[in-house]
Amino acid sequence: MDLDFTEEQQMLRDTMRGLCAEHSPIEVVRKMEDDPIGFPAPLWKQLGELGVIGLTLPETYGGGGQSALEAMIVYEELGRALAPSPHFVSAVLAGGVIARAGTEAQKREWLPQIASGAVIFTPAWLEPRGGYGPNGVQLTATGSGGSVKLQGTKRHVLFAKAATRLLVLARTGIAPTDVDLFLVDPNAPGVRLTQQHTMASDTQYEIEFQDVPVAATERVGPARGGWAIWNEIMHEGIILLAAQAMGGVERALDITVDYSKTRTQFDKPLGAFQALAHYMADATTLVDGGQTLVHEAAWALANGRAINKLAPMAKLFACRTYRDVTAMAQQVHGGIGFTVEYDIQLFFRRAKQLQLSFWDDRYLEELVATAALNERSRARG
Repeated sequence: MDLDFTEEQQMLRDTMRGLCAEHSPIEVVRKMEDDPIGFPAPLWKQLGELGVIGLTLPETYGGGGQSALEAMIVYEELGRALAPSPHFVSAVLAGGVIARAGTEAQKREWLPQIASGAVIFTPAWLEPRGGYGPNGVQLTATGSGGSVKLQGTKRHVLFAKAATRLLVLARTGIAPTDVDLFLVDPNAPGVRLTQQHTMASDTQYEIEFQDVPVAATERVGPARGGWAIWNEIMHEGIILLAAQAMGGVERALDITVDYSKTRTQFDKPLGAFQALAHYMADATTLVDGGQTLVHEAAWALANGRAINKLAPMAKLFACRTYRDVTAMAQQVHGGIGFTVEYDIQLFFRRAKQLQLSFWDDRYLEELVATAALNERSRARG
C-alpha cells in the first residue's frame, strides 16, 4: 500500500483549500445554517467549473474518471472548511447509482448535468421509525404496467429544495431487500416538502409522497434490485464521509492547540497544564490513526480491493474520533466553547450529526462484525 501523494494530488489539495477559503469561509458557513437551499452558489459554481463535482464519474459521461484517493483529498478539505455542499448526495450517491445501474438513456441524460453541477440529485432514503437497513424502507411503490404510485414519508433528505430529482428508495415486495430506486421530480403532484431543523443546522427535509405517479422508465436498476445497488454505493461513499470527518477533526484540533497557546490561566498558557496537554496528545494520536485508516480504505477502493470491512471501520472510527475530539476541544475552551461566537461549537455539532448520518455507530459495528466473522469462516474453510 502506497500512501504517498503524487504531485497532482497535492495540487488538488492546494486548489481545494484555496477554493474553500475563498468561497466558503467560516462567515459563509454560519450564514448557510438553516438556510432553505443550504449551500453557497459561488462555491458550487466553482466546483463545477474546475471539474470537482464530477471528479469520480465516468469520463464517457462528462466526469473526471478519478479514483477514491482524489475524492478523499477533496472531502478532507471540504470537512476542514465545514463547506456546505450537495456534492455527496448528488455526485457520489445519486450519480454513483446512475453510473453503476442506470440505463444508457438515464446516463446520457443525467450524468453530464450532475458532473457539471447543472442539476442536483439527492436520495430520499430514511423514514420515520425506520432503521438504516433494508427493512427501514417502507414507502411503497405499487402498480403495474407503465407506472407506479409512491406512498409514504421520507426524512432527513438533504438539499431537497434545490434538487432537480429525488432518488427514492421504495418497497416493491415482501422480502427485506425487495427495494427499487426511482427518479422523482420533487415538484410533482403529491410531493410535499417540510424543512427539518437539526443539531448541525444543515439543510434537511421531510418529504411526504401521496399517490405520486412515477413512470416505470424512471426506475434505476433492475426490479427489486435497488437495495444491493444502494448498499454497494453506500460502502464506497462512507469512505468519503470518513475523510470529511478527518478533515474536520484535524482543523478542530489545530484551533484548540492554538487556543491553548494563547489563552492563559494563573499566568500560564493552558497548554502548559499537564492534564490539558495529555488530552491534546491523545487527540493527536487518534487523528493520526484515523487518517491512516481512511487513507487505507480509499487506497483499497481505488485499487479494486475489498472494502466491506474497511469502509465501515473507517467511518466508525473517523466519526467517533471527530465527535470525541471536538467534545474535548470544547472543554479546553471552557464555557465559551459552547457559545455561538466561537467556531469550535460548529465543528462539535457537525461531528455529532455526521456520526448519526449515513449509517450510525451501531449499524457500522454490525457491518464490521459481519465482515470479520465471514472472513474467519472462509479462512477455516
